Order: sequence, then C-alpha cells, then structure tokens
Amino acid sequence: MNPDKVVFVDSDLEASFNDMPDNDPIKKGIVRAIKSIQEDFSCGRNVKKKLIPKNLISKYSLNNLWIYDLPNGWRLLYSITSEEIEIIAAILDWMNHKDYERLFGF
Repeated sequence: MNPDKVVFVDSDLEASFNDMPDNDPIKKGIVRAIKSIQEDFSCGRNVKKKLIPKNLISKYSLNNLWIYDLPNGWRLLYSITSEEIEIIAAILDWMNHKDYERLFGF
C-alpha cells in the first residue's frame, strides 16, 4: 500500500525545506526520502507505540511514527494518516542525531 501523497505537517516546515539550498545534502536526503515514502510508506523504521515521545503524540495526535535515516546522522520523522480513502504520509520534522537522541531520551 502506497500513500497517495506526502505532505509537510505545516507550512512553516515546508518553508524551511524550500529555503534550504538545492545542493544541501540534507535537502537531497529529504527529497530521496519523499520519493521512497511515495513508493513504500513503510520504508522507514516504525517506532513502537509505547516509545513514541509523548510531546509528539500531544502536538500531532499521532498513533504511529516512522523514522527515515538522512545523511550525516540526521533523521526524518513522519506519520501515516488517512482521510476518507486517501492515504497521506505527513513529514513532521527532521533533526540531527543529537536532537534525535534528546527527543527519544537516549
């Protein structure tokens, strides 16, 4: 099952992505991630429900979280949602490894 579309969770996050230089390795990684997610929404690692950070659950009303590895130890966080019959992958954030470890309490 493939998502019908991949979207950014809000316009600020999308603007941050669009402001990145095209030759930025993280932006290139995000573009690859979007293509991979469009082909197979489960291409990332699924986070067990009990390990999803509570602040992400409250902020986005999540019931699932996926992690896609980006270059240089960065991570892209996304969630799969559905509206009627349309499946949507929503990009929540991307962060460096230090912020990723802090978010998950490692």
